[in-house]
Amino acid sequence: MKPFRLMLSVALMSLSAVAFAQSDAQKSFDTMKTLAGSWEGQSAATGTPLDGKMMHVSLRVTSMGNALVHEMTGAGRPDDPITMLYLDGDRLLLTHYCDAGNRPRMAGKMSPDGKTVDFDFLDVAGSTQYGHMHHAVFTVIDANHHSEDWTYMMPGDKPVHARLDLQRIK
Repeated sequence: MKPFRLMLSVALMSLSAVAFAQSDAQKSFDTMKTLAGSWEGQSAATGTPLDGKMMHVSLRVTSMGNALVHEMTGAGRPDDPITMLYLDGDRLLLTHYCDAGNRPRMAGKMSPDGKTVDFDFLDVAGSTQYGHMHHAVFTVIDANHHSEDWTYMMPGDKPVHARLDLQRIK
């Protein structure tokens, strides 16, 4: 009987660890979904054509609450990159459909204070000839303000950073 109790205890501890990891990913995703709406703010991207440009960001919950669509537009841009955020098991993933013609994926982790979700590069599909998006950080300041920090990796592994300080417009 004792071996059965030991196995049951180990199994329950394992299940609780999985449940904790899933709830952390779910908590991160739920935080990201609070950003649904329309936002605008200036881009700070030193040395790029986007520096100082007014940017518009739209975040929309879709697929019965299972995905978040992020679209970014700016002055003088013919179209916009699209980023999808979604849960994949116990991970919050981001797939960025890039202007460079590739699709990098990143995994998100929430900060201890619950206000920042930091996405680290996993892999990329498609050519990286022109570079690829490599890192993203979303920080919730309050219900009407958030920031986004994006890192684009140029060929030769030269990072280019862009920061958006956004205000909700609806």
